[in-house]
Amino acid sequence: MAELILALDVPTKQAAHALVDDLKGKLAWCKVGLELFTSAGPSIISELKDLGFKIFLDLKFYDIPNTVAKAVSAACELGVDLLTIHCQGGLKMLTDAQESIEKYKALHKAAPNLLGVTVLTSFADGQMPGISQPIASLAYDLAGLAAKANLYGLVCSPNEVAKLKASYPMLHYLCPGIRPKGADIGDQNRISTPKEAILAGADFLVVGRPITANKNPRQALEAILTEMEEALQK
Repeated sequence: MAELILALDVPTKQAAHALVDDLKGKLAWCKVGLELFTSAGPSIISELKDLGFKIFLDLKFYDIPNTVAKAVSAACELGVDLLTIHCQGGLKMLTDAQESIEKYKALHKAAPNLLGVTVLTSFADGQMPGISQPIASLAYDLAGLAAKANLYGLVCSPNEVAKLKASYPMLHYLCPGIRPKGADIGDQNRISTPKEAILAGADFLVVGRPITANKNPRQALEAILTEMEEALQK
């Protein structure tokens, strides 16, 4: 069953708390990304956990393998549930990061699940510097690295989910770029509606601005949850 993750892409801890207070009872997951983590620091993780939320820490680690492996270990200590890493970092970086997860799990019985980011949803074909390969093909190649490294899943646009899931059914699929009909697409290029993403096979949907920038965030959230429920019944 697909789950909704609210992207708390807001500038302050106070703004994040105002949103989750308004939406409590409707959500199980929150995403903490670069903006909020940089502004509020690691304490925002424990505060949201204390409120009962599962946490998707979306920092998209990408560096030399040793640095990434240590960053993953540090993220494990925060008690997050999902964590991202760029597949373009290569097989060794992915493998070393997953080994950090396994070592932590062996000691503590629980650890985050690691997701490999394929291609950001803001890119369209021909827009990635130095890369002429079509996005669908590149995402497929990167998914193969994630599978080889035994990652939990992938971050990809809804456009790629069906093909990737057919080849790598053991992976879980998280889709950003979710936009209800009529919503502003902003800086996104490869998008879909919640219904389309679920029917394509997404396991997690990440939604931010269509909820957080709405004049009535709770109403916007409820409309998305209703659309998801209708899709899941098909």
